[in-house]
Amino acid sequence: MPRINENLSLKDKEYVAMKPGADIIGHALQDYLAGEQAATIQVYSDIADPEELIAAYFFRSAAQMPELEKIALRHCRGKIADLGAGAGSHSLELQNNGFNVTAFDISKGACAVMRKRGVNNVVQADVFSLGAEQFDTILMLMNGIGLVNSPDGLVYFLERLKNNLAPGGQVILDSSDITYMYYDEEGALNLDLNAEYHGVVTYQMEYKNKKGQPFKWLFIEFPVLQEYCEQTGYTCELLAQGENDQYLAKLTLQD
Repeated sequence: MPRINENLSLKDKEYVAMKPGADIIGHALQDYLAGEQAATIQVYSDIADPEELIAAYFFRSAAQMPELEKIALRHCRGKIADLGAGAGSHSLELQNNGFNVTAFDISKGACAVMRKRGVNNVVQADVFSLGAEQFDTILMLMNGIGLVNSPDGLVYFLERLKNNLAPGGQVILDSSDITYMYYDEEGALNLDLNAEYHGVVTYQMEYKNKKGQPFKWLFIEFPVLQEYCEQTGYTCELLAQGENDQYLAKLTLQD
């Protein structure tokens, strides 16, 4: 189990969730909104075969959302920040239900799409750079906590987020335990305990023969998330579990 890096200097350490680069996701979302219904991103990683990410998935209605996302939206309250909002489907659903929502995304193209779709408040920003505004709910879906890159990035994010949580505020996020991907055919778990935390996956995306920069994405088991939360002053509650070792969690600052 990874431990907090006691030597981490929060003021000196710089993090970037996903460098915009070629803005692969943004371009695909814009093309889909313009009528290219088959717009598809190729996704490469260091732990699995290439996969396809269909742009249409970012535009799903509330009825089409996975159960964990529906549960997450029901737990939202007050003034809401939707981090890594993509095409804005969660923000629109909350907005349509009367909530004051600000959608954040680092992608210029995604932000343009959200504005065209009618999201009222859209901010192009990294999840580590939310300014001084405070929110009652900070929402991070589609494994949104992955944006922090690594366990050290998670620590940095949780510390910075204390400035953005209103009194009594909450963080609603989902993630997955991907340990199952490290079992061999004989059922033995093959983890290098001296290597980087196994939940850190390196991805690269390609769209229309243009590749973005490789980036890291964090998948974190719930017990490990709990430990990091406890050591950074948060309470971590399991709200629901889904398929493929996915889960939904709520974080609140300890009294």
